[in-house]
Amino acid sequence: MIVTTTNDVPGYRVVKHLGVVRGLTVRSRSIVGNIGAGIQSLFGGNISIYTELAEKAREEAFNLMVEHAAEGGANAIVGMRYDANEIADGITEVLAYGTAVTVERA
Repeated sequence: MIVTTTNDVPGYRVVKHLGVVRGLTVRSRSIVGNIGAGIQSLFGGNISIYTELAEKAREEAFNLMVEHAAEGGANAIVGMRYDANEIADGITEVLAYGTAVTVERA
């Protein structure tokens, strides 16, 4: 599956637009993770516990989006984007979305 943030794929032409596809995940921080992150924040710099949580959430949303596109017969996704919102304190949704297309080599 080709995934790009641009609206085209260099060297390919879009032969069919299949519509919007998305992958959504909702994650929360654990008590243990919050304590560990709190300790890390005392020393400044990257809070690796939260970085790992954010990366896993994005990866899961991305993979769900790719599955959604494949189920619809796409071999590429163009215009891919991420969005994230805090639903409640410590609970965040991460959305990956784009346009599913079928492409052929130009």
